[in-house]
Amino acid sequence: MSRVVQRSLDQFFYFGMALLLATIVVYGFSHTIGDSLIHPEVPPPAIFYFHAAVFSSWVVLFMVQSALARSRNVALHRRLGWFGVALGGVIPLLGLATAVTSQQGVENHVFFAVSVNDMLLFATAFWLAVYWRRQPEFHRRLMLVATCGLMGAALARFPIIPGIPWAYAGVDLLILLGALRDLAVSGRMHVVYRYALPCVIAGQVFALYLYLGAPQAWVAILHFIF
Repeated sequence: MSRVVQRSLDQFFYFGMALLLATIVVYGFSHTIGDSLIHPEVPPPAIFYFHAAVFSSWVVLFMVQSALARSRNVALHRRLGWFGVALGGVIPLLGLATAVTSQQGVENHVFFAVSVNDMLLFATAFWLAVYWRRQPEFHRRLMLVATCGLMGAALARFPIIPGIPWAYAGVDLLILLGALRDLAVSGRMHVVYRYALPCVIAGQVFALYLYLGAPQAWVAILHFIF
């Protein structure tokens, strides 16, 4: 690979990924936001609007932070980072609360497994990124993994992606791009991706088993929750 391509991947990859993830969110939710939030036949619960605002704020913050890291504006990046800690800390709780609200009145609640898995993935990668915030090579990869983990809902709304299994494959591909970038730049995959990819896939497989297989133990837990 030419040095120009390697240098471009080294310098622009994470900002480029931020733009790609933002595009996925805008395109995916553009197919449903009109009927579900902007012009709904029945007004949805207020938590849906709050969830949309927080989720959108995270995507915008991820782009801004990636741009600041790219321009080496470390001071502002760190100051905004504390806002990111607060925002990221809210996302899993809000995501689960929104999932519970959306499942009210639904006869079969097994889809809740997908929401739990997505929020668990985000929370794990996010808090590890906060813990390793002074180690940029760990921090930026974990933040990317955390944000990619939120893309399932947007990808599932793509007309060409029929359902959650293919949406999860899209999430895996996005994370894999980070691993491939490392291979292209340094010739080896960073330890974050070596652990993250297998764990992400294992979580997805288990969530799909609970969702599609609906084992009795999971159904019993859902009866207790709902």
